[in-house]
Amino acid sequence: MNISILGSTGSIGTQALKVADDLKGIKEINIKAISGNKNVRLLEEQARKYCPEIVAVFSEEGAKDLKVRLSDTPVKVVCGQEGLTQVATHPESEMVLSSIVGSSGLVPTLHAIESGKDIALANKETLVTAGKLFMDKIAEKKVRLLPVDSEHCAIFQSLAGNRHNKIRKILLTASGGPFFGKTRDELKGVTKEMALSHPNWSMGAKITIDSATLMNKGLEVIEAKWLFGVDIDDIEVVVQRESIIHSMVEYEDLSVIAQLSLPSMKHPIQYAFTYPDRLPSPDRRLNFADLKKLTFFEPDEETFSCLRLAKEAGKMGGIMPTVLNASNEVAVEKFLKGEISFLQIGETVEKTLSEYKNIENPTIDDILRIDADVRERFK
Repeated sequence: MNISILGSTGSIGTQALKVADDLKGIKEINIKAISGNKNVRLLEEQARKYCPEIVAVFSEEGAKDLKVRLSDTPVKVVCGQEGLTQVATHPESEMVLSSIVGSSGLVPTLHAIESGKDIALANKETLVTAGKLFMDKIAEKKVRLLPVDSEHCAIFQSLAGNRHNKIRKILLTASGGPFFGKTRDELKGVTKEMALSHPNWSMGAKITIDSATLMNKGLEVIEAKWLFGVDIDDIEVVVQRESIIHSMVEYEDLSVIAQLSLPSMKHPIQYAFTYPDRLPSPDRRLNFADLKKLTFFEPDEETFSCLRLAKEAGKMGGIMPTVLNASNEVAVEKFLKGEISFLQIGETVEKTLSEYKNIENPTIDDILRIDADVRERFK
């Protein structure tokens, strides 16, 4: 299978390349095109190892640097949104792994669908900001959409063979992050280092902070709405501290189907690459004797307001999820720079949401304009 990777230097992208390595001799994965943001050195290493035909760097400066580094190879180096689109629409790629963090993955992923590529989706912001447009385009082009988020992959697997049965609830699990059980008073002194210390998962900085605020789970609620065609009220968030149950589906006969495995993003990535087949994995297997117990709790939406705000924006629809996502991206960046406190992330998002009047059924131009407008407010 030939694939393109949007975001090959990030956490998902690097693990996807490891999965491709693991599958050698079982299923051939050819890397036709890759893109990265700032890590030019790693992009060079990946280009030399996997020999893609195209490598995109978002910045022009980074692209110039990479061109010099790869001048002894036939690799074509491109940059900017146009470069991302070239990666996403490589004529020989059958699948595009969309793993760019943030809204910048939206346009190239839509171009990939337009060109008939199957999508392995790890960029939740794409569905959060443009869910209806995205799913309509998937249906129009009749391409496969395979979720790579561990939770949505678990739901996808729990629905296998049961699409004709009525769902009562989607049970979306959450680890609870590093601050589970803390009060707002206890969160006042949270530092960047504390927030980046996730108990179960190794992820990029932005997603790790989102996990700490529970915004990540809120974005996943909106994503699940579009992926599985359910209402926000039909999605229940359950804190599963051990991150062993990755999500569940409750049917109208009250049976609950779940997917379990040790916390590793390589599982959902491999499932997307090999679907509908299940192939051997070198990862550690789940040993129930060692596990001993699984614990479950309700999320605290008063302390962790980002989850509540995401649900509200998801119910409102229109441009509000775009406002939610853009303001959160800006707020997280400011927190990582030490410009605002941990609790001010949620406060910033709530204030920004209150400043916008909703636009129902926005076009892609509306979404991009609102996204840019929100970011401009913080400059």
